[in-house]
Amino acid sequence: MSLFRLDASILPGTSAGAELADIVEAEWTAVHPDEPVVRRHLGTDPLPAGAWVQAHTGALTPEPDRTPAQRDARLLAESLVAELEAAEAVVLAVPLYNFGVSQHFKTWVDLVISGAPLACPVLKDKPTVLATVRGGGYAPGTPREGWDHSTPYLRRILADVWQADLTVVERELTLAASPGMEPLGDLAADLHAKALTAAGEAGRDIATTSTFR
Repeated sequence: MSLFRLDASILPGTSAGAELADIVEAEWTAVHPDEPVVRRHLGTDPLPAGAWVQAHTGALTPEPDRTPAQRDARLLAESLVAELEAAEAVVLAVPLYNFGVSQHFKTWVDLVISGAPLACPVLKDKPTVLATVRGGGYAPGTPREGWDHSTPYLRRILADVWQADLTVVERELTLAASPGMEPLGDLAADLHAKALTAAGEAGRDIATTSTFR
């Protein structure tokens, strides 16, 4: 039994998403103290940007005719799938960057899809927590409502394509201390507190779910 944890912040020392994932991990580890946590950090150790092209074209090429780059990319893609399939539970800390999903996270998703058998739900019924954070505010009625093009995509991939048993923990206004955003400080603090509570609940839930799988 293991927990797979993926982080995607390019600023790991100050990552708001990592704070939430830390809580989820701590709750899971409290129930499974002797079980491993397998980690992958896409922000500090990004996957090769061109690997997906090689993995995809390699899948369309008979094995004897594949180039060394295609073979290496296929092995990488298959290893990423194996990490997910081997885990009993999953936590992913994925921030919103430039109103969407970052290139390094998208590369990981594309490689997993390439490495899995066609239409294989690699997280089927697996307890999974997505901790996603946003610097600004994107709630209904705000000036940037609808500008978050990351969270809907993440839900689509994790819950619909990979069929995870998904819990989403969200936090907005992580940059409320920035100049010009000071009036949002109280709201940001409230959202922060609620996100911390939600992360703890999600961690306890996947720990218990993992126990009975």
